[in-house]
Amino acid sequence: MKIAIIQSDIVWCDEAANIAAAEQAVAEHPGAELYLLPEMWSTGFVIEAQSVAPAEQESEALAWMCRTARSRGCALAGTLAVRVGDSYLNRHYFVTPEGVLAHYDKRHLFRLGGEGKRFSAGSDRVVVEWRGVRFLLQTCYDMRFPVFSRNRLLDGRAEYDVALYLANFPAERMGAWQSLAAARAIENQCYVVAVNRTGEDVYTRYSGGSLLIDAEGEVVARCGEEPAVLVCDLDVERLSEYRRRFPTLRDGDDFLLNR
Repeated sequence: MKIAIIQSDIVWCDEAANIAAAEQAVAEHPGAELYLLPEMWSTGFVIEAQSVAPAEQESEALAWMCRTARSRGCALAGTLAVRVGDSYLNRHYFVTPEGVLAHYDKRHLFRLGGEGKRFSAGSDRVVVEWRGVRFLLQTCYDMRFPVFSRNRLLDGRAEYDVALYLANFPAERMGAWQSLAAARAIENQCYVVAVNRTGEDVYTRYSGGSLLIDAEGEVVARCGEEPAVLVCDLDVERLSEYRRRFPTLRDGDDFLLNR
């Protein structure tokens, strides 16, 4: 599967500008089956949810994702701040030509930044299958919590093939970024696709470093610090062969999540 990682410099609270930038990135890199956007790609990581989170059905950014998936015959994933009922959510959308295939509400809210004071945490893990590839939907801070991402064998098959982390991960913690991504790939025998932003917001600086890591913890492809679109391939057949040769998932522990 050909994927395109869109590492953008998100314009603070300017949805129109960010949609236009995403539109240009997709148009300049046609042919990918899946386009990946960072966390809160349309606004930046804004804690004051009520100022940037429209009702889900009124989200212009989500409408653009659906239009683009339909017109280009591809899938897109990205997180958006939305309001559902009385709750504000950091919601990770996986959109296909048929519409929203799945969504995942960020479970681990970033306490240090006050995210949990404004947003409601999700509870359910979400795995979505697109064109024969199974994706675990995850968001930024989730990367630090391995129990939640634990891959399992279900009817003899790994629950997922790719752990997809969409993030706003600050420059000061980039050492942890690659180490954590590699650990999640190795322990779960999966690809990890980690999509970060670049630039600055009112809180901090971001240095990109979006990457694709294989199940052995090797970096297959990586962005630098500037805005970029990284086009690369997920070789699921190679992943399956590696799992057959080195079947560590068969010996994994079962964990129960405290909800």
